[in-house]
Amino acid sequence: MMGKFIIAPALFLSGISGVQAADVVVQEPVPKYNWSGLYVGAEAGYAWGKSTYDEPDFSTAYNMYYDPKGGFGGIYFGYNWQFENNLVLGGEADFYGGDIKGRSDYYIDHVPIGVGEVWGDAKLRWAGSVRARLGYAVDRFLPYVAGGVAFGQLKFGHMDTSANWEDGWDRSETHTGWTIGGGLEYAFTENLIGRLEYRYTDFGKRTIPLDYEKDLPTTHVSLKTNDVRLGIAYKF
Repeated sequence: MMGKFIIAPALFLSGISGVQAADVVVQEPVPKYNWSGLYVGAEAGYAWGKSTYDEPDFSTAYNMYYDPKGGFGGIYFGYNWQFENNLVLGGEADFYGGDIKGRSDYYIDHVPIGVGEVWGDAKLRWAGSVRARLGYAVDRFLPYVAGGVAFGQLKFGHMDTSANWEDGWDRSETHTGWTIGGGLEYAFTENLIGRLEYRYTDFGKRTIPLDYEKDLPTTHVSLKTNDVRLGIAYKF
C-alpha cells in the first residue's frame, strides 16, 4: 500500500516534466546580415562650397568668390567584401549633377567694384568619384569611412554691364582632386540598404592659359565642397 503512495506522485511529477519538455522550443540562432555583394543605388543631397577665381599675371589682385551651393542627385554602385572579424572593405563609384551654383562681385585688391554691374557666376555642372571604403558591420548597421579620386566640371564666367553694354565670357573646365568622408548604412531588408553620408571634396586648382582671342588673362580657379547626402541601394 505504501508503495502505491510513492509510485503515484513519482508518475505525476514525471508527467509534468514530460509536458514541460514538450513545451520547450529549440530556436535556431538568427544569422547576422552579410554585407558582401554588388549594389546599385540612387542618391540626393545638398552641397555648399568655396570657389575662387584670380588673375595671377597682375600685381593687383583681381578676384571673384563664387561659393556655389545647391541641391543635386545622382547614382552610385559598388561592391563589398565582409570578413569574419566583421570588417567590410569595398569599392564604389558615383556620378551626380544638379543646381550647385553661386555668384560673386568682382574684387580689385579685395574691394568689390561695380556692385550689381560687374560680376561673375559659376556652376558645378556634374561631378563624380571613385572611392575605397572601410567599415565595421554591426549586424544590419554599417558605419564606414571612404576616400578616393574626385572629378567635376565647373562652368564659370564674368560679366560687365557697367557701360550700358554687355561684355562677358564663360568657360567650362574639368577639375580633378580628392574626396573623403563617412557615413552610416542600414539594411532594411536582405536587399534594400539606406545610407546617410557626409563628404568633403577638393576639386583642385586649374590654371587656365591666356586666351588671346578673348583677351583673357591667365586665371586660377579652385573649388572645394562639403555635402550631405541620402541614398537608397539594392544589393544583389
